[in-house]
Amino acid sequence: MSTPVEHLAENLRLIRTKTGLTQSNLAEMCGVPRSTIANIETGASNPTLSVLTKLSGALRVGLEELLSAPRTGLQHFKAADIETIKRGKGRIKKLLPHPIPGMEIDRIELPPGARIVGVPHRSGTQEYLCCEVGQFVLWTGGDRVIVEAGDVVAFPGDQKHSYINEGDASAVAFSVVTFAPPAFR
Repeated sequence: MSTPVEHLAENLRLIRTKTGLTQSNLAEMCGVPRSTIANIETGASNPTLSVLTKLSGALRVGLEELLSAPRTGLQHFKAADIETIKRGKGRIKKLLPHPIPGMEIDRIELPPGARIVGVPHRSGTQEYLCCEVGQFVLWTGGDRVIVEAGDVVAFPGDQKHSYINEGDASAVAFSVVTFAPPAFR
């Protein structure tokens, strides 16, 4: 079984080479010695959170992508193994079993009369709601929008919002959230 240090070593080497960066280029971008990058890539180092954050920002990937087990080839996920969250009478199914930095895609299913309150995200986040079946009422920033099958609504994800099914049949929509990058100081 691999350790997080081994995952980091493999992921960093792979991401750095895919982006065409040398160890020296990456070290300069992060403001760390090249030997730090070399030690991380060989698994000989256990970097601080500060160094990990600098690597993540320079490579434009999330920390989870640096630290998670490297992915290899095809993976088939059974429906029962994909995370489904119940909120009130509604269900939200995660459509991305692997974390993708800066993005979430969910399938929202609401029975008649059900409502889900969305969680506001950090400033600059954008959300998209695409109604597949039925009709959703989206409340966001004081606006009420009726979203019918085939419609897409784009709205700031940092505002309070909720999804309601006022119809008499189940409604299904897909939510795409593109997170604003964190501010580094």
